[in-house]
Amino acid sequence: MRPIAGALLAIAMLFLGAPTAADYSWQAPPGFEPMPIPDDNPMSQEKIALGHQLYFDPRLSGDGQRSCYSCHVTENGLTDGRPTALGAFDKPLTRSAPTMWNVGYHSEFYWDGRTPTLEKQVLGAWNGGNMGADPDAIVAALNHIDGYRAQFQLVFGTDVTVDGVQKAVASYMRTLICGDTPFDRWQQGDASAISDAAQRGWELFRGKAACGSCHAGALFTDLQYHNVGIGMDAESPDPGRGKVSGEAKDTGAFKTPTLRNVARTAPYFHNGQAATLREAIGIMTSGGIDNPYLDRENLKPVVLDDREVFDLLAFLQALSCDDASIGWPDLP
Repeated sequence: MRPIAGALLAIAMLFLGAPTAADYSWQAPPGFEPMPIPDDNPMSQEKIALGHQLYFDPRLSGDGQRSCYSCHVTENGLTDGRPTALGAFDKPLTRSAPTMWNVGYHSEFYWDGRTPTLEKQVLGAWNGGNMGADPDAIVAALNHIDGYRAQFQLVFGTDVTVDGVQKAVASYMRTLICGDTPFDRWQQGDASAISDAAQRGWELFRGKAACGSCHAGALFTDLQYHNVGIGMDAESPDPGRGKVSGEAKDTGAFKTPTLRNVARTAPYFHNGQAATLREAIGIMTSGGIDNPYLDRENLKPVVLDDREVFDLLAFLQALSCDDASIGWPDLP
């Protein structure tokens, strides 16, 4: 952005009631790969500030009552704390709201990976059950809000557009990075950052309990799809990844959730079946729930005593994120 345009944006945002651009960051934390940024949607402070407003604005929804943030709130680890999400017009949805932490590192989106880009995920949630909106009608309304129209002109060189909303919101979502947990600080040399129990839990996690087979790498997810048996006893089980891939082996398989901030994202699994983290651990260490499509390669029964479960829970608690940077913006 040219310096003059940047100055005009700051002046317009001040006089039209919108916040000036904050110091947003999408830099990779220690131990992370650089975040992939699409060539057709480069990051900028001004674009992210605009996306921040749109992400929190209920005027984008069909019922005017919910925003993106409504399903991804800080106190629930950027989920909504419900077994399955509640969509626009209070319509119950069939899957839980996954956490948005580190979503910018994903290459496929939703529990079943049906959407290939974050920008398309934004549109899918916007015009689907989550937000229940007609994007064209919402854009027409946003163009009557001076603060939004001015920002779009200066960020994109156009009035408000569906494409611009997608790109701005996706840009903001790429700043939702969890990479400075007590565990990370311990890994970087702060010996006092986590407890002895958490350190023992880390050894269990990557050893006896073999959690790292799927909850791998800095993201604590392999971003792959596995059938662990959840929901497969239903009369009509959710086909999961199988509906997307068309392959029988993917029946009932869902993306491995990240374990970053997992202590705050209850209930667990794609349908919220496990109310507590201890219950979720029990299901996984039992080898999953038997069904014809169970991932037997990665799921092996393992017996943990009470102290080992305590230690594993302590380690998972040490993956808690600092969400202080996520705050409500002033809306135009």
